[in-house]
Amino acid sequence: MSVTSEAEVAVAAAVVVRDGRVLLVRRRVAEGALSWQFPAGKIELAETPEEAAARETQEETGLLVTPQSVLGQRVHPMTRREIHYIACRPAGGEAVIASADEVVDVAWAVLGEIPQYVPYGLFEPVQEYLDAVLLTAVDG
Repeated sequence: MSVTSEAEVAVAAAVVVRDGRVLLVRRRVAEGALSWQFPAGKIELAETPEEAAARETQEETGLLVTPQSVLGQRVHPMTRREIHYIACRPAGGEAVIASADEVVDVAWAVLGEIPQYVPYGLFEPVQEYLDAVLLTAVDG
């Protein structure tokens, strides 16, 4: 059995949409250019990416979410970590700063505001998902 290094630990990110907005958190400690991002964290042993995304969202923001679908995965170009993106829907509570050690702010951003928070762009499958669900929310 091999020892897993920090860089090899996979991460799950929750893409949470409510009322035409997507949930973003601002990290207390930025990872390079990454300051604002989706609620996310390491996938624990025997945990699925979907379970990790829901757990991390609750730990960081207090918001209960239900995983809906896997949007994709990649090795993040900035952190070099494997990251799984999970579409989630709110299931209870309100997004607040639940873990002040990790998070200093939360925001619900409309589609046009995302580049102000994430100027380097989003993973293409995530952007396509948000384009579809946020535009639908605005239009309908």
